[in-house]
Amino acid sequence: MDKFREIKRILIITLFFNWLVAFSKLIYGLITKSAAMTADGVHSFADGASNIIGLVGIWAASKPIDEDHPYGHKKYETIATLGISVMLFLASFDIIKGSFLRLFHPVVPDVNAFSFSLMAVAFLINIIVMRYEYKKGRQLSSDVLVCDSIHTKSDMFVSSAVIVTLISTKLGLPIIDTVVAFIIGVLIAKTGFDILKKSSDVLCDGEAVEKAKIARVVSGVFGVKAIHKIRTRGREDDVHVDLHVAVNTSMHVDAAHELSHRISDTLKEKIPGITDVIVHIEPSQYK
Repeated sequence: MDKFREIKRILIITLFFNWLVAFSKLIYGLITKSAAMTADGVHSFADGASNIIGLVGIWAASKPIDEDHPYGHKKYETIATLGISVMLFLASFDIIKGSFLRLFHPVVPDVNAFSFSLMAVAFLINIIVMRYEYKKGRQLSSDVLVCDSIHTKSDMFVSSAVIVTLISTKLGLPIIDTVVAFIIGVLIAKTGFDILKKSSDVLCDGEAVEKAKIARVVSGVFGVKAIHKIRTRGREDDVHVDLHVAVNTSMHVDAAHELSHRISDTLKEKIPGITDVIVHIEPSQYK
């Protein structure tokens, strides 16, 4: 439970900074009629909205194990990352649509020292938030924090692209503002796809740990003759493993039972994140 409280605290902190940056960009972008600045503001606002989705997901994931959910509720956090990807796709569509409309109704944005300063400050905030959120996400094995930091990372690169756009506009090439807005939309869509793929792998029981890694650990346990049919699934912090282990045909049932516990304990000790291990014992000649 302490882990989920820490994740909530981090999401609230990032929400504050994301929306501070978002409102600054949106207001200034609309006033100066900068498509790239406005697009970047929409993206930053989506960062904040994704924090809210993450908070809802963490609230659901933090519920304890019950009769209807014997494996717990942790995958609600992974489901929340799907919401983050949807927010990114919606923002991408809106930005790309706006960039095409700007081709037919061009508007020269107003660029000055303040706009450059605003983007520089936003870029710095994005770097700090992204590094902090990603570091904490890895430490806490949190899908939401890691995916949200990837989202923020894309915002960081987008901000650098907008700075280039402002410079180009100052040099008398306002069309680049529209082009960069389109590129921003594509980058956001790609980020959404990357998050969608990562989350889908977890929800659809994709391999969580390499078979070779499991085999190396189990083969070192005394009494194991062979290993096969290794399967893993789950989140990074909640990996479930099942495997078949061949043993000497003369091994007593009690010894085989004790061996299965040693295999389980060894895997949990050697590979962080493994929470459940099912070992099927069979005679070695039938491996």
